[in-house]
Amino acid sequence: MTGTFGGALEARGIPADSGRLYSESVGELEKDRGVLVIKRVHVSYVLNVSSELMSEKKDAIQRAFNLHPESCPVYKSIHKSINITKELEIVEANGN
Repeated sequence: MTGTFGGALEARGIPADSGRLYSESVGELEKDRGVLVIKRVHVSYVLNVSSELMSEKKDAIQRAFNLHPESCPVYKSIHKSINITKELEIVEANGN
């Protein structure tokens, strides 16, 4: 999902390379008839962006965040059986 989100950002002129975008995912397991099954995954994204770009592209960042799962092969493959949630933290910096 991170690659798809990064691609959506880049397509909108928002740099997502060189560590500017990274994520951490946490899965929750449950037993189903004695077998561990992934039931939930939460993806936390962190995007480092310059203050200047943030003021110019804030809406585009949010749009990419909201829409990227529908273009993501991983999400499309598993979202019907695994509840996937996401959050985005934006870290603004001067001259990023």
